[in-house]
Amino acid sequence: MMMNRRSFLAATMALSVMLPGLALADETDTAIQAGGPVLVHVTAPWCETCQAQKPIVAELLDKPDFKTLRKVDVDFDSQKDVLAKLRVTTQSTMIVFKDGKEIDRQMGQTDPAEIEALFRKAL
Repeated sequence: MMMNRRSFLAATMALSVMLPGLALADETDTAIQAGGPVLVHVTAPWCETCQAQKPIVAELLDKPDFKTLRKVDVDFDSQKDVLAKLRVTTQSTMIVFKDGKEIDRQMGQTDPAEIEALFRKAL
C-alpha cells in the first residue's frame, strides 16, 4: 500500500509519540511505521540463545499464518542506536509491533509455543 505525504506525516507524528526519539533512519523504523505486523529480532553471532531462536523463528515465519509478519533483524553488537530507541538491553530479544505500536516482547525465549504465541499477538 502506497502512503501519501499526509498519511506519512501523520504516521510519523503518531510514532514519535509512541516511541520518543525514534528517527526515520533505518529499516526498523520504516517497518514499524508501515503499520503492519512486525517482528524485531535482536541477535548477536556469539549468543547461543539467539542461535537456538533462529531456526524456530524461521520455521514459524514459513507458516501461512505468519505470511504478513515482517521480520527485521537487529545486530546487538553494531546497531546500538536502534537498541537505544527500542529500549533493548540484551540480545535474544524479540519485539512484536502492530499498527505502529509495540504489543509485547520476550527475552531469551526458546520455547517454540511461547514464540508462536508472541507472533500471534502481532496479527
